[in-house]
Amino acid sequence: MSINQFNLRVYGVLVNDKKEVLLSDEFRFGRFFTKFPGGGIEFGEGIEDALKREFQEEVNAEVISSSFLYVNEFFQASKFQEEHQIISFYYLVNVADINQLGTEEYSTPFYSEGEKQRWVPIEDLIERHMSFPIDKKLVGVLQEKYGLI
Repeated sequence: MSINQFNLRVYGVLVNDKKEVLLSDEFRFGRFFTKFPGGGIEFGEGIEDALKREFQEEVNAEVISSSFLYVNEFFQASKFQEEHQIISFYYLVNVADINQLGTEEYSTPFYSEGEKQRWVPIEDLIERHMSFPIDKKLVGVLQEKYGLI
């Protein structure tokens, strides 16, 4: 199958004062995966508007500020729709009520439809923890940004 469509994605990277990053564990489309909170940009929507909407939908938190962090500069086909090329934008975000996030305890993987969030120290984050190639790349970007590599 050949690539015939772009799929634009936007993700929020939330880091707390303990240098932990918020990850989203999800079960969708019959599979479990770990990623950064975020998702698809809809037609007629700006990237930062999509970021705010996605963060509200997935994490139930209001993004109060954001700054661009990374966009993949390499080709990546979608893991879910192989005819789509993925372009992902990542922003460092600040949210209201950060202490309310990632407090539910749960085990991974889980097999019921939905999503849950957890905090992981950036220094403990490794590529194999992430499910998707662009998120794997972002692990190194974050560790470099925070002086861990």
